[in-house]
Amino acid sequence: MKPLDIGIAGAGPAGLAVALFLARAGHRVEIIERFEQPSPVGSGLLMQPTGLTVLDALGLSSTIHGLGNRIERLHGADARSGRTVLDVRYDALSGGRYGLAVHRAALFTTLHDAVVAERIAVRTGISLAKAETRQARTVLHDVDGEIVGDYDLVVDATGARSQLVAASVVAPVIRELPWGAFWATLDCDGIDHDPRALTQRYDAAKVMIGVLPVGRAHPAEGRKVAFFWSLKIAEADAIRQAGLARWKAGIADYWPETAPFLDQIADWDQLTLARYAHRTALPPHADGIVFIGDSAHSTSPQLGQGANMALLDAAALAHALSSAASVEEALAAYAAARRNHVRLFQLLSYVFTPFYQSDSRAIAWLRDRLVATVAKIPPAPQLLASIVSGTLADPFARAGLQECRWLEAALREA
Repeated sequence: MKPLDIGIAGAGPAGLAVALFLARAGHRVEIIERFEQPSPVGSGLLMQPTGLTVLDALGLSSTIHGLGNRIERLHGADARSGRTVLDVRYDALSGGRYGLAVHRAALFTTLHDAVVAERIAVRTGISLAKAETRQARTVLHDVDGEIVGDYDLVVDATGARSQLVAASVVAPVIRELPWGAFWATLDCDGIDHDPRALTQRYDAAKVMIGVLPVGRAHPAEGRKVAFFWSLKIAEADAIRQAGLARWKAGIADYWPETAPFLDQIADWDQLTLARYAHRTALPPHADGIVFIGDSAHSTSPQLGQGANMALLDAAALAHALSSAASVEEALAAYAAARRNHVRLFQLLSYVFTPFYQSDSRAIAWLRDRLVATVAKIPPAPQLLASIVSGTLADPFARAGLQECRWLEAALREA
């Protein structure tokens, strides 16, 4: 295929990653971002072997490892009894896999700096409303109806609230999820916590509190944790009205060891309320526009899988364009390459989320007694580790990737 003119909507991790892949493949690329200054959104996330493999393919492994924090296990316990409810260890799998918790600013800066180094054009302050096909080209319009640009292909990486996918012929049905979370990024140097684990506490399935050590947002800063507390979105206003002190006291009652983190929260403005939705664009392309990341598919945010799958989308799309004879053929190949992996993890999220975010005490009882026991019996530990890693179904080959050699990578990054 000849080099293409490609417009990429959105300068988040998916948009930045796909811009790097496509520019390095020889395509003429520009990124269009609605903010005046591209910036990260959110607190921390857990990079899985899937997303780490993509970053390694982009030559960014050393940079992200220098900022992130290696995670060996996921451990959750009942807040009252202390009984272990969840214990997933990456080393249950052979090969040395691990997770890397990162601040979203670290992931953004790593990718954005690479985009700047490649001299990829970034146009800012433009809110996109729709795309239309004109004589085999795809034209982008802003919210005022003005033409922003026309391209051989448009990649929509604007996320779960994408206006472009909403205005397309494959606009997905959006199901807003009732549960979300308050998030905060807090200092952790000198505070007792497990630096190699995502640690959680539960009260049935109605309360989930978590601490994820995410390393540094920038090299000169101290280390941080992402602190989160799940809640029903409909109850957020009532919780705020009851007062910050009451909210903090409730968490400290469940988990007294979090007091040094709670002491850092002096205002509701330090907390971000994250909302989630389930949506799938089928197929993830239409009329000269292709959707990646949360524009194409979203679900509840299980262990950062959204960001990891978005990076896989970027690699798979670039691979499809490199091996197809036409744009149409490439988009069909991209959709086929990602279909099974995306559907599998959306299904797993749908099945597992109620065990940790719901009003059902019966489900929580089942989780604490039966599931927690079965999870200790082989091959369950290996199965859980592969689910967490994002590798229950191989996502690499059809994206043109070869999974990292993790033991060698660990020695290299040490």
